[in-house]
Amino acid sequence: MIVKPKVRGFICTTAHPVGCEASVKKQIEYVKAQPETSNGPKKVLVIGSSMGYGLASRISAAYSCGAATLGVMFDKPASGNKTGTSGWYNTKAFEKFAQADGLYAKTVNGDAFSDECKKEVIDIIRADLGKVDMVVYSLASPRRAVGETVYSSVLKTTGESYTNKTIDLRNNTVSEITIEPATEDEIAATVKVMGGEDWEAWIDALKAADVIEDNAVTVAYSYIGPKLTHPMYFDGSIGRAKAHLYETANKLSEKYKDSGIKAYISVNKALVTQSSSAIPIVPLYISILYKVMKAKGVHEGCIEQMYRLFAQKLYAGEPVVDEQGMIRLDDLEMTEDIQTEVSSIWEKLDTENFKEFTDIDGYWSDFYELFGFGLEGVDYEADVSVE
Repeated sequence: MIVKPKVRGFICTTAHPVGCEASVKKQIEYVKAQPETSNGPKKVLVIGSSMGYGLASRISAAYSCGAATLGVMFDKPASGNKTGTSGWYNTKAFEKFAQADGLYAKTVNGDAFSDECKKEVIDIIRADLGKVDMVVYSLASPRRAVGETVYSSVLKTTGESYTNKTIDLRNNTVSEITIEPATEDEIAATVKVMGGEDWEAWIDALKAADVIEDNAVTVAYSYIGPKLTHPMYFDGSIGRAKAHLYETANKLSEKYKDSGIKAYISVNKALVTQSSSAIPIVPLYISILYKVMKAKGVHEGCIEQMYRLFAQKLYAGEPVVDEQGMIRLDDLEMTEDIQTEVSSIWEKLDTENFKEFTDIDGYWSDFYELFGFGLEGVDYEADVSVE
């Protein structure tokens, strides 16, 4: 079939298998062109491995460190006239390239929150790898089932409502939006889904099964951002979950200090991902940030960020952390000159000057590439098999 993008809200309901493969190949080629990370991990579990930072982590571990990688995803293959998800195609492409290059690559497709998935992963590690020496936790899910209860996360403020500019991605117009505060129950549910409880459960399960090495490293991803986005993110319901994630990192390092296992939070840059596209106000901020960072020659995508995590922050001697023990891959984004310029543009931005002061084309290019569209060298008029 001929596959075209079909966008609904902040997601694309189709994915292009050839385009997804081209995107994965492009990321692999970037890492191959960089110096290898000689002291990096060799057996890596990536929980949430099929898109964005998780996929880029897996590619960086494999192609910068020569690591065997086991991924966990929750994706769907094609069915009838529906394409598979981009994560499904990304993973198939990664496995194909990795195995052709002599690298171990397997993936479990299941609910990472479940005990069944954890058991399946543990059985594979025990049979194929013995033990893992790195665990990347990169889940981005809107809901989590615990027994018969399903918890759903919300993207709301805490305490008070918040009004600011946003972008309507359907027509690229700038308007105001008011975000209402979350209830205590909604905040608790968001922490349940996006906090550190499941990350801790994974490390506990791996340790209990003796399939994680002494002195292993585990890392989970977060974002802080500028004051502009704090009411929606850092101080919002999702920020409460990220605070719990940070507390979990400290808890894990303390719990397993006798085994030398270290847990870190990596604070990453604002980028176009399926998750960030859903957060009000943030896409507008990203479109300005792209404009400013590209003009200064310091823009990075997921793969550049994750390569830098392995090569410069985690495995170049002692891990490079801030005063709170967090790895800061948002260091370029948060420089004073960049944030001053972004704030200046934000104040004067409206629908009339929107194109002049933002990189909305770059935003949309990254968005479509998440689903395999807009890649050079791909014939999007060709009939392709979506199976």
